[in-house]
Amino acid sequence: MAQPALCNADAAELSLNMGKYIIILYALWLASEIALSRVKLAGPADKRLDRSSLRILWITIAVSVTAGVFLGLSNVGHFVNGSPVFPIAGTVLIFLGLVIRWVAILSLKRQFTVDVAITAGHRLIKNGIYSIVRHPSYTGSLMSFLGLGLSFSSYLSLVTVFVPICAAFLYRIDVEERALTEAFGDEYTTYCASTKRLMPGIY
Repeated sequence: MAQPALCNADAAELSLNMGKYIIILYALWLASEIALSRVKLAGPADKRLDRSSLRILWITIAVSVTAGVFLGLSNVGHFVNGSPVFPIAGTVLIFLGLVIRWVAILSLKRQFTVDVAITAGHRLIKNGIYSIVRHPSYTGSLMSFLGLGLSFSSYLSLVTVFVPICAAFLYRIDVEERALTEAFGDEYTTYCASTKRLMPGIY
């Protein structure tokens, strides 16, 4: 009867060890986002329409991830079986999310800014990954944060990381869509009618 408990303990320890490596991965992601925030801010000739969404997003990410990592590395709120499936699935989601986000960023080229803005000569991108969803970079980011929360095999970590950050992204999407509607009018409205925001065919 003792063997299953031992296996569960070993699996839980594996999950925690993988969580430490995932923190390193998250730190690398954070460094790339900080670099983007320094070089891809809207310029003086661009029309800024951010409505503090970038500030809200960064504050939410900092608080939620810090709390989520703390809970994930603690001994509370872990899934009962401590299966390594969850950290593995979380790691896969983190990588897929990063790939999707960077494909979206590179597709926008010089039009990408970390704050919501309409750049000089801005045009609406509707091809490639943007023909599938309207905000693929946010889809990728949310996948990565979902993976981060899941990777600790903790429902408390998952909820703490994903729910507040998802709410912050939804606010930012609302800000961005208002700006794009103002800038492109019927062209953007028609584009919205043919695509979903974040998940193809769902939302």
